[in-house]
Amino acid sequence: MLAYAGRTPLNPHSKHIIQSSMYRYLMALTVSATVGLQGWQTLFNNFAVEIAALDGHHVGMIQSIREIPGFLTFLVVFIIILIREHRLSALSIFFLGLGVAITGLFPSYLGLLMTTLVFSFGFHCFETTNQSLTLQYFDKHTSPWVFGKQRSYAAASNIGIGLLIFFLTSVLSYTQIYLFIGSIIMLTGVWGLSKDPTDQNMGPQRKKMIFRKKYILFYILNFMAGARRQIFIAFAVLLLVKKFEFTVQEVAILFVINNLINFYLSTLIGKSIIRYGERGVLSLEYFCLIFIFLAYASTESKIIVAILYILDHIFYNFSIAIRTYFQKVGDPKDIAPSMAAGFAINHAAAVFFPAIGGLLWLVDYRIPFVGGAVLSLVSLLVVQKIRVR
Repeated sequence: MLAYAGRTPLNPHSKHIIQSSMYRYLMALTVSATVGLQGWQTLFNNFAVEIAALDGHHVGMIQSIREIPGFLTFLVVFIIILIREHRLSALSIFFLGLGVAITGLFPSYLGLLMTTLVFSFGFHCFETTNQSLTLQYFDKHTSPWVFGKQRSYAAASNIGIGLLIFFLTSVLSYTQIYLFIGSIIMLTGVWGLSKDPTDQNMGPQRKKMIFRKKYILFYILNFMAGARRQIFIAFAVLLLVKKFEFTVQEVAILFVINNLINFYLSTLIGKSIIRYGERGVLSLEYFCLIFIFLAYASTESKIIVAILYILDHIFYNFSIAIRTYFQKVGDPKDIAPSMAAGFAINHAAAVFFPAIGGLLWLVDYRIPFVGGAVLSLVSLLVVQKIRVR
């Protein structure tokens, strides 16, 4: 339901949710953000090597710098003093599209650093405001379902943009494809700036940084989730390619399988949070991840490691329970600043863990995955502290 004070909760399956202005608004922007991110990622490595003539060191630096705007999302709290939050969401999509559109126009190391920062600031600002607006406008009985639908639409968008790029690469240059995709996203941002899906009866958000003792569990869970995410992103695919010699085509097949599964499962994950609660869902995630990471470190089977990668990707979506947990324990006025703080904490781990894990990989590739199992065990113990109805 829309979380307007004093109203009766709606069934998560109610058409009223899908027909609400904010739901449609956030879904449109979510699809655009996903298309921009996946389009940029799909083309980037080939463009960087074939056109910009960059080496692995340069590509690695650009990928690391791409995470810095996520660490700076606490600035969103101060930006919404000047601009309403839904407009900031649309403006973020515009800049995301701008960054994607001009990527092909600057085929150099410094040029790609600049365009990546523009694109990344847009993406990370949108992710923060999207989480905040979803928790403000949909109550604890429906927000998990809405987050699940967003992940589902994102999975479908990933497949769609992948297929589009597959066909476009035969008729357009990298520069033209980037410009085409980016321009569509920019137009979506302009559309969003022209809309006002807000409810005037909603209470205002605190427009300052907030760190409260009662939110310490939320902060810890975000940090642990950021560390776990980076082990998956940075080292799982590297394991597939480096040790098991997966081809580009095989990795692409896994990517399609993951998104097809997530298209159907993401909404079910949201419903599971509603039914079993955040502690139950997160406990299942971290319990299973202990064995998944240990299996990464020990398996010698190409088929098993592929299955592990798919399972890892599924459990990654369980993290939406961290956001809905905050909704149950937090002050409604703290949602925007707390989502910004949580996102920044999550990306603090994202900035440092790949570098540390990379050094440990050089010693023994299994160490990062054993570390992931330890992090999962700690997370499993931490989530037992969750006490919400």
